[in-house]
Amino acid sequence: MFEKILYPTDFSDASKKALDYIKQLKGAGTKEVVVLHVIDEKELESLLHHSEGGLTFEGDLGKIMEKNAEEGMKVIEDELKKSGFMVKPRIEWGIPFRDILKAEEEENVSVVVLGSHGKSCIAEMLLGSVSEKVVRKSNKPVLVVRR
Repeated sequence: MFEKILYPTDFSDASKKALDYIKQLKGAGTKEVVVLHVIDEKELESLLHHSEGGLTFEGDLGKIMEKNAEEGMKVIEDELKKSGFMVKPRIEWGIPFRDILKAEEEENVSVVVLGSHGKSCIAEMLLGSVSEKVVRKSNKPVLVVRR
């Protein structure tokens, strides 16, 4: 039914909970998981704007964020492989909901599985802003896992 899953993650507790649901879908015929982390360019620009010193977008802070993303992706990739999935990791720079929708199309996934809220400081009543936009604009089914 869901042969190929797109799993966008920001490494938050809600996205980790979504990972547990993905593992349960193995019995439903899931073979491959595309794990996507989008480094939010707006968040990075905001951090740079409020930082003191000579941090640069492409340099220091960007490299740190990319290294952290790679480390987080490796943990998820290993965990999914142990559960018997083929895994395709993707790290993108951009606007999270846009890049999630772009990856959904490019990868031709069966379903998108994501956490309801991410690390954002924005307090949304029902859904986080990224998950809400993905639900509204996705062309594929979306499974949103509550935190």
